[in-house]
Amino acid sequence: MSEILVLYYSRNGAIAEMATLVSRGIESVSGITARIRTVPPVSTVCEATEDTIPEQGAPYVSHDDLRECSALAMGSPSRFGNMAAPLKYFLETTGSLWLSGTLIGKPAAVFTSSSSQHGGQEATLLTMMIPLLHHGAVLVGLPYSETDLLHTSDGGTPYGASHTAGADNNKPISEAEKRLCVALGTRLANVAAKLST
Repeated sequence: MSEILVLYYSRNGAIAEMATLVSRGIESVSGITARIRTVPPVSTVCEATEDTIPEQGAPYVSHDDLRECSALAMGSPSRFGNMAAPLKYFLETTGSLWLSGTLIGKPAAVFTSSSSQHGGQEATLLTMMIPLLHHGAVLVGLPYSETDLLHTSDGGTPYGASHTAGADNNKPISEAEKRLCVALGTRLANVAAKLST
């Protein structure tokens, strides 16, 4: 059984829901399971620390999760066209994994959510790809054979799945956005399966 790590940071719940949808796509491929993990928030107060186990939701990620996965899906809300600080902070701790080549050749995909269509979704997805490229991951996007990319008035890009959450961050994930999340997970799992043979 091969495991794909679904790593995310979610502030208002949309990215957590997207992670579940991506995982559903991953697990639609025979012989592959999803391992869902999150990162703790980053404190602006240097002395503050987070418990090692979150009160609710997915467990916190460790370097072992990256070592043990056969592929990686990574999700973050958009913060001015960039990933959220907690996810970036975790990635900045992975230098030893970079040195050992842990992610070289592993497929990776990204997903995001922003308040508006023009809230930096594509820039966020691209900035999430940069550390993955440095790690040697093989990036997987969404091809236009996913026809929702041609018709959605919400989220969705060839760079990865996305969601438009609305000004109050309470707009539900649309059916097209859901299908694209599942499609991204399925595509990632299929690529991982092909690369493992």
